[in-house]
Amino acid sequence: MCHTRLLLVGFAAAVMSVSPANATIRITGDRGGLITAYAERFEMARASGEPVIIDGACLSACTLAIGILPHGQVCTTPNAVLGFHAAWRPTASGGRVTSPVATQAMYEVYPSNVRKWIARRGGLSERIMLLKGRELTAMVPACGPTVRGHPATRTVRRDLVPRATLAAQQVR
Repeated sequence: MCHTRLLLVGFAAAVMSVSPANATIRITGDRGGLITAYAERFEMARASGEPVIIDGACLSACTLAIGILPHGQVCTTPNAVLGFHAAWRPTASGGRVTSPVATQAMYEVYPSNVRKWIARRGGLSERIMLLKGRELTAMVPACGPTVRGHPATRTVRRDLVPRATLAAQQVR
């Protein structure tokens, strides 16, 4: 028990030693999740000025980063892939049902060039649409060469979160 407390105290001290003003969030494999949680996370990053680097998959609610964060606060690397689809919520029987209200709310957060790209592909639906490569860098700024080795980078990987945790979330 004492050993666990020491580990937690050490972890908290390490986290607090990196101030938000000079930290960077690097997204490398994020499948998305609860829309409100992502909106809150990116609003906090926006307020602190914390840069966000998309350096891999950023799917579903993760894509809110490009709409909530100012143009110069979020950037993409050549590995970046944004995945868009309609928002959904779980049903009592374990299925999924699309949420038109949440889908529209997400859509309205995206920059106009991304909304146009989505509209040209038929709008948000259950099918995922991937934005990557040249199309992505035409809409979201590419990261400069100095971001690769940033010493205070926190990598966000939602693919490591247990599925039971993801299934408990309301609207995605």
